[in-house]
Amino acid sequence: MDEQLSRAEIGKDAVQHTIEAAATTAGQVASIITGAVRDVAKVLGSFATEMFEIRDASRRAGRD
Repeated sequence: MDEQLSRAEIGKDAVQHTIEAAATTAGQVASIITGAVRDVAKVLGSFATEMFEIRDASRRAGRD
């Protein structure tokens, strides 16, 4: 049996694959951005902790 795809079915398949590829790409980009935001939050938190430690050390040095 010789089956041929209609132009409509070929077009539908092309659109479907395009949407799937776009969704996959968007998911990958979102994952990258989520990781970057998490890493920036972690670094900023560490910086704030360091500032508190410096402030406390400075106060202790002023009292001594």
